[in-house]
Amino acid sequence: MLDVDGVLTDGGIVIDNHGVETKRFDVHDGQGITLLIRCGVMVGFITSRRSNIVSRRAHELGVKLVYQGVQHKADVYDAIRRKTGLTDEQIAYAGDDLADLALLQRVGFAVGVRDSVPEIEQKADYVTRAKGGHGAVREISELLLKAQHGWKKALDTYF
Repeated sequence: MLDVDGVLTDGGIVIDNHGVETKRFDVHDGQGITLLIRCGVMVGFITSRRSNIVSRRAHELGVKLVYQGVQHKADVYDAIRRKTGLTDEQIAYAGDDLADLALLQRVGFAVGVRDSVPEIEQKADYVTRAKGGHGAVREISELLLKAQHGWKKALDTYF
């Protein structure tokens, strides 16, 4: 599970004169998500904000679990656990800000991105070398696949 703003993006939000919001997504992060899904790992987004561009990016990548406009991430997390049948120990979550603390305390593998607030870094099992929106999700993807011995399977999808 991933937070969006500050993890999947660099946290910047651009709104033009017409009120159109844009976000920058890193192609390598998208590739990391695609590799996870190809290897049978469920990927989901939980974000406090609501944006059509997040829905579009999730659709492009094949992400099925997308929750936007979430005020209490723990409530959505509980619903996801019930829906998927997964235990806390089977779930990884990456966040960057205070709204992510509750989930980081519950999941089996808590990740903070390099430019997280200090409270996230203190709770994280792992802090990425890459910043949010600049390869952090790809780094997490590779780490998970290698730990689960799925990296070769991921590479084999290209041969």
